[in-house]
Amino acid sequence: MAARRPDLRRRAQAQRADALARDLVRSRRVVTRRDGVRMEVDGRWLLDFCGNDYLGLAQQFQVVDAVQDAAARDGIGGISSHLVCGHRVAHEALEREVADWLEVPRALVFGSGYAANLAVQQALLGEGDTSVQDRLNHASLIDGARLAGCRLRRYPHGDAEGALRQLRTVPDGAAMLATDGVFSMDGDVAPLRQLALVARVQSALLYVDDAHGVGVLGPGGRGSVAEARLGVDEVPLQLVTLGKALGGYGAVVAGDVDLVEHLAGNARPYIYTTALPPPQAAAALAAVKLARREHWRREKLAALVQRFRDGMATRGFDLPDSATPIQPVPCGDNARALDMAARLEADGFRVAAIRPPTVPEGRARLRVTLCAAHGEDQVDALVHALARARDHADAARAA
Repeated sequence: MAARRPDLRRRAQAQRADALARDLVRSRRVVTRRDGVRMEVDGRWLLDFCGNDYLGLAQQFQVVDAVQDAAARDGIGGISSHLVCGHRVAHEALEREVADWLEVPRALVFGSGYAANLAVQQALLGEGDTSVQDRLNHASLIDGARLAGCRLRRYPHGDAEGALRQLRTVPDGAAMLATDGVFSMDGDVAPLRQLALVARVQSALLYVDDAHGVGVLGPGGRGSVAEARLGVDEVPLQLVTLGKALGGYGAVVAGDVDLVEHLAGNARPYIYTTALPPPQAAAALAAVKLARREHWRREKLAALVQRFRDGMATRGFDLPDSATPIQPVPCGDNARALDMAARLEADGFRVAAIRPPTVPEGRARLRVTLCAAHGEDQVDALVHALARARDHADAARAA
């Protein structure tokens, strides 16, 4: 007798119909060409205010030259996992450079930040252990706890006392306190000094996903951990993604020697996958060196962030508190966010409308991101266009 199970195709169709009714369907846009902060989409050139290339390194000539030289020399693929024959000179040099930059003893290259967050928790936690996390952590941190098979406890956003309460409820087993350094949708910074104290008192390991902080914040661009004046003793492991401020692809977990070595030998997302392509590692190495040396990029970026916030305040916008390149513009409901994004595109700007489940229900927003390659006139033009889009949306609602 045939089993009677739910039809997965029908389930997918029903979920898509529900998403359509709630303005939650996501669509991909094909970018034909890029030129700095400009992109061609559907035959039109738009100013990009939604990417994560914060320091403007993705098309920097030294970074591109590094890719081309490494590809000509080593080919395009990693060929094998790091533990078989995929670990190349470019990977080793990148790990050493990042460890030196962050002033930690060891670093390990991963294929992506998502894989790295899965790896850290899967390799260190198990049944009977606990992962305590900020409620607005990146999805990969949540999924990492699930892969580990440990208990997952979440505390209110940015609430160190809430983290302490959660750790106190599970006094048995090992514990990890995991948080974003800079939160990807709100642009605010975690209270790392308070969280470090909580972790110490509760004998928990503090792990910081600093995907959006390294390269942008802290002395020498070393990120939110360095900005909080914390070191490897307080934050034994931190994540650096190579695809945000550094403009490339991949990730590095950096920190304590014993912990990083344990990841290299026990983390399934590291062991059972092909190594990052050597040209990507070479590009990341070039980008890290530029990020360390060219402080003007961070200085210009900080000035543009302040210019944007000042302009928005002048036009009556009440923005969340963020001094990072991530500047959310609250819209409320999904339809309003989509309408404003469409009107911005009509004016020549590409800004992403962010909706649930990426953000909580009722908190849709435009996620504006700024880059050191933007000009002051471009930022001013965006502010003007945002005010027009808001006013049009308000008028349409009132009609």
